Amino acid sequence: SEVMLQQTQVKTMLPYYERFKKRFPSMRLLAKANIEQVLPYWAGLGYYQRIRNFHQAVQFVMKEFKGQIPGTRETLLVLPGVGDYIANAVASIAFDQPVAVIDGNVERVYSRYLAWQENIKSSKTRKFLQEISQQYLHKKKSGDFNQAMMELGALICVPKNPQCHWCP
Repeated sequence: SEVMLQQTQVKTMLPYYERFKKRFPSMRLLAKANIEQVLPYWAGLGYYQRIRNFHQAVQFVMKEFKGQIPGTRETLLVLPGVGDYIANAVASIAFDQPVAVIDGNVERVYSRYLAWQENIKSSKTRKFLQEISQQYLHKKKSGDFNQAMMELGALICVPKNPQCHWCP
């Protein structure tokens, strides 16, 4: 789901996710399928390199990790197509590792909370916001905290017309 959620809203992604899970209910089945069998179940989500990388990552996990998804950020980063966002999201949500997730929604929440005036997309700002996010992270419930921050940015701290009166 995290791979599908990159550049895609949850409400758009959910029917694709359900259809994908129904066709490929296990990593073993997905790994055995060739990419041409997989692509139709991604059609409409765009950014097709995501599914190609994900498919390669699943095959890698089946071969190199005997089907066990690595549970640490560092090990997840070894997988094809896995960068900071997916590694941190999976490590925190699935394995309760204390790593902060930074996506556009979380960047927006923290930059507004801190009244950050610099360019939110600059590497300096992203590094700063990652550090701040790590400091604020609830260490014992990091996955829940990360998901809450992403939802806060997606539903309340929206790019235009934020619902500040609802902000916790």
